[in-house]
Amino acid sequence: MKFSEQWLRDWVSPALSTQALADQITMAGLEVDAVEPVAAAFNEVVVAEVVGKAPHPDADKLNVCQVDDGSGESIQVVCGAPNVAVGQKVPFARVGAVLPGDFTIKQARLRGVESRGMICSASELGLEEETSAGILVLPAGAPVGEGFRDFMGLDDHTIEVDLTPNRGDCLSLKGLAREVGVLNRLAVSGPELAPVAPTVDETFPVRVEDIERCPRYIGRLIKGVDVTAETPLWMVERLRRSGIRTIDPVVDVTNYVMLELGQPLHAFDRANLHGSVVVRLAREGERLVLLDGQEIALAGDTLVIADERGPLAIAGVMGGEHSGVSPETRDIFLESAFFSPLAVAGQARTYGLHTDASHRFERGVDPRLPREAAERATALLLAITGGEPGPLVEVASEAHLPHGREATLRASRLEQALGKSLPGDEVTEILERLGLEVEASGQGWTVQVPSWRFDIAIEEDLIEEVARIHGYNRLPVRRPQVRLALRPAHEAHTPLARLRRQMVARGYQEAVTYSFVAPELQQALHPEAISPTLANPISSDLSVMRASLFPGLVRALQHNLNRQQDRVRLFETGLTFRGELDHLHQTPMLGALVCGSREPEGWSGGREPVDFFDLKGDLESLLVLGEPEAWRFEPGEHPALHPGQCARILHRGEEAGWIGTLHPAVRARLGLKVDALLFEVRLDALTQGRVPAFTPLSRHPEVRRDLAFLVDEQLPVQSLLDTIRAQAGEWLVESHLFDVYQGKGVPEGLKSVALGLTWQHPSRTLNDEEINQLVDAIVAESRQHLGAELRA
Repeated sequence: MKFSEQWLRDWVSPALSTQALADQITMAGLEVDAVEPVAAAFNEVVVAEVVGKAPHPDADKLNVCQVDDGSGESIQVVCGAPNVAVGQKVPFARVGAVLPGDFTIKQARLRGVESRGMICSASELGLEEETSAGILVLPAGAPVGEGFRDFMGLDDHTIEVDLTPNRGDCLSLKGLAREVGVLNRLAVSGPELAPVAPTVDETFPVRVEDIERCPRYIGRLIKGVDVTAETPLWMVERLRRSGIRTIDPVVDVTNYVMLELGQPLHAFDRANLHGSVVVRLAREGERLVLLDGQEIALAGDTLVIADERGPLAIAGVMGGEHSGVSPETRDIFLESAFFSPLAVAGQARTYGLHTDASHRFERGVDPRLPREAAERATALLLAITGGEPGPLVEVASEAHLPHGREATLRASRLEQALGKSLPGDEVTEILERLGLEVEASGQGWTVQVPSWRFDIAIEEDLIEEVARIHGYNRLPVRRPQVRLALRPAHEAHTPLARLRRQMVARGYQEAVTYSFVAPELQQALHPEAISPTLANPISSDLSVMRASLFPGLVRALQHNLNRQQDRVRLFETGLTFRGELDHLHQTPMLGALVCGSREPEGWSGGREPVDFFDLKGDLESLLVLGEPEAWRFEPGEHPALHPGQCARILHRGEEAGWIGTLHPAVRARLGLKVDALLFEVRLDALTQGRVPAFTPLSRHPEVRRDLAFLVDEQLPVQSLLDTIRAQAGEWLVESHLFDVYQGKGVPEGLKSVALGLTWQHPSRTLNDEEINQLVDAIVAESRQHLGAELRA
């Protein structure tokens, strides 16, 4: 929220500099993001009056004006603004003035006519970002000769405060002034808010059908307003310094009261209302054109303001275009309501909106404020636009309005939390200055929470309030004294940190992606996956919980490819979510993705693309950290992975993950032009291992036999290795594949698989007869069960 320092000091003005005030607000928990001057630096600009105007003799678009700047003489100025007129009060830059942009005003001749000075527009003085259409016209009462900076109060600062969601009570000048007053023990004096007496009896009927979501609705009819009236300059400036541009006096007043008191308001054109105003839920199929011109289809759970013909506005978010105020408006219906925060929360984001009104209603608005704000807005409207107000119409349900809350603060708990003992009188004073009703007892204090403090409910909230008002910088600094025991390190467990270090050592970078993904992306990669849908997502493309790490890694790949990174190696650890909310399975997983060349670009490296076996090797480097013999890879089919380049990962016979190349159809659907390879494995399986045990080294020689089998080309080599290990006996110490061949000399449909087998006895030398018996058993078993034949 942005606000003017001068406006705040109209409410409460501590004897602090601008920076000291900003620091004090920050230390109270309301972080100040920026402090900026409200206008650029300039000098020698005064209030002047145009006393004469004549056409330029040699230019159709120029006028020769006579200006009274309070110096006692008439000054001739050539002006090209189309709106300059005799009798206007204007900002006038004298000769020698320096304007924003280091622009110096000099005496000059324009088309042969002398000009001594310049009549300025708002943009030339740095008061508008866009180029102004004409000069800035000041109020008729502006004193001629007074410095323009002094008249406009431009020696002011805009302070921007970044409020946490729980401090909605400070989204107004009233709330901020209340905080500054408490911090400095000063009284707060806001504008007088007297009720406006109605001058006509006419009202507009109001009906609230959903009293739970809208427990208070106040409306007032104001007849005969002049929407073409000019908003006062003081209000325009306060709105500008708060980051809001002026539109028309009715909208300006509602915005002003929202900034001043914190209550969003809305004005409807009475001529466009039919029957009565109805607060209800939207009906299926209803549509609404919003003030920004966007047409939306309303969901059935959206609270709307409607009349007998249809919706007029989304309650607490934005009004509709057809019922809004226009230059032809003569009668308005002013709305001031309290909407339950739960009723408004998420509604704006559902339609891709975020408005000042929704920002406040989502965080909670004082339920007692609507009547006060309606009276304040009525008084301002009557002063600016004229008109005749009718009586306030109120529909309210005390049973559904937030009730006062009671909280208890124990003196012992306060001392424990703060690390110091505060006098009871000081604690009572702090709580009472905050607007709480306090009753002291022997054990502490019982507190009645005011209606504007939605964030105070429990003892810890009261401790926080006492701490921040007393001053965090006044609390003692104490180092905790604790006895720390070494955490046990389980040798049979592979720590996650070690897995991460191994992936980094293999050239990967860790990615951290959202736990929620776009539904269409998850549908493309896991069409049958079921995971929870968020009721209040950050955005529409992050609306479902991820059922796998694949969507996040693929999205990270797209992000990198779009930024000319053609070699990507990423890994991620995190939870995946499967099932409905009532039966949700949350599984920790480790996933990885590779794309591009096998080696980084360099003079000694090639440009061969990474393949399935590169990624499988990286995964196997993790498996050997735990229990490598417990893992198996089997051919499988996965909707996101390429058939024939996909494997199911098994751990002790149970599925633990998948590895493979991204499916071409999925790749095309996602708009990827390069191959990508992925794997995903359960973390609980990866971290399982066994306690290392020492095996004495044998002093006796090894015996090696190399066997080449002709097998069906579709036969997995793992089946052959399993058969060999089952028949090779207990002294087999190593078996590995060293060649696969298809071509000349090998019949079609078969492949030659060459394996190296090594035996070694721990206490003697093995003889040829023993080894030959084992080899014969291997060959016989392979022929019988796998159809394998020794290659000649």
